[in-house]
Amino acid sequence: MQNIFSQIKGDRAIWAIATLLAIFSFLPVYSAASNLAYAGGTGGNTFSFFVKHFVHLSLGFAIMYAVHKIPYRYFKGLSMVLIPVVLVLLLITILQGSTNAQGTNTSRWIQIPIVNMSFQTSTFAAVVLMVYVARYLSKIREKNVSFKETILPLWGPVFFILILILPANFSTTAIIFTMVMMLAFIGGYPIKYLLVIIGSGLLALTMFVLVAKAFPEAMPNRVDTWMSRIENFANGEDTEEDYQIEKAKIAIATGIKPLGPGKSVQKNFLPQSSSDFIFAIIIEEYGLFGGIFLLVMYSWLLLRIVVVSQKADTIFGMLLVLGVGLPIVFQALINMAVAVELFPVTGQTLPLISSGGTSIWMTCMAIGIILSVSAKRQEIKENEVLEGDNPLDILGETI
Repeated sequence: MQNIFSQIKGDRAIWAIATLLAIFSFLPVYSAASNLAYAGGTGGNTFSFFVKHFVHLSLGFAIMYAVHKIPYRYFKGLSMVLIPVVLVLLLITILQGSTNAQGTNTSRWIQIPIVNMSFQTSTFAAVVLMVYVARYLSKIREKNVSFKETILPLWGPVFFILILILPANFSTTAIIFTMVMMLAFIGGYPIKYLLVIIGSGLLALTMFVLVAKAFPEAMPNRVDTWMSRIENFANGEDTEEDYQIEKAKIAIATGIKPLGPGKSVQKNFLPQSSSDFIFAIIIEEYGLFGGIFLLVMYSWLLLRIVVVSQKADTIFGMLLVLGVGLPIVFQALINMAVAVELFPVTGQTLPLISSGGTSIWMTCMAIGIILSVSAKRQEIKENEVLEGDNPLDILGETI
């Protein structure tokens, strides 16, 4: 056991947070899976969902461990290599069509051959893009560059990726764009240029909406879905999403007197009880304690992300940690905000808590990158201590 812990590097608090969230996730996922078990015709057998979640988390932590062993400077080159790969994957995803034979939306996923597992390409694209943006911003940090010089190398990949994600997943597009803008601001990119990019983004979105309205047959069916969600949220109209929100609010209100583990009632009515609305199920079963626990965990994670970024030995390390770390906390806050109707329904999962393979894997990959940066800092400190303990070094400095 001691040998295993000796192989784990990086910020121990982040390891602890990820582990606690993962362990806690089994209870609500197993509870909420009963609805899926009956709906899926498995006769109410929830154990298969438990095993599936265990496999996803195990693979996620294996990814986290493997990534945290890679020196973070290698991610600079990897991001440049993976950007074309991401573009191809997104293109394949959007060209495969938006619905399957059962009418289920598939425009966000591709099927992995042999293992027969689905993979959400936009989630992978988000991590790769944030690493790429961090690399470029660190490269120009001490330089005076014109806006024209940054259009192709920086904003070209950003807008190409967002354009390919937008038709099927507006919420992910909006989150990625917001996170890129935030990272660019932190990275010292001129504010006047950022305003141009924001204006261009809004103009591009407006044009997309107009084209979608003019040629509805040419656009994926998701365009009307996310547009109607925003309109209905603003107007307070009753829709299918409102039904989910109402059930989520009932679950949260029930949490005043929590029902206890596995005793949720609203999980039987919420279609996405184990993913998008799992926060409501947690409140219903564990009450205020469950909600506070999650808020404390994600707040603690945010604090450690900021600490690790400030202690990074390079500008790239600092921007890298913020670029892949802040979206995790931001996504968690959005998921919880949707459950209490502060946001329209977005389809964003609760990191490391909700069921689902790609979300867990990409969150673990992002955490692995953060741990890689903090591991490098630990290595530098250990070397400094070893050099300080050498009497010949002290003698050399004296002479």
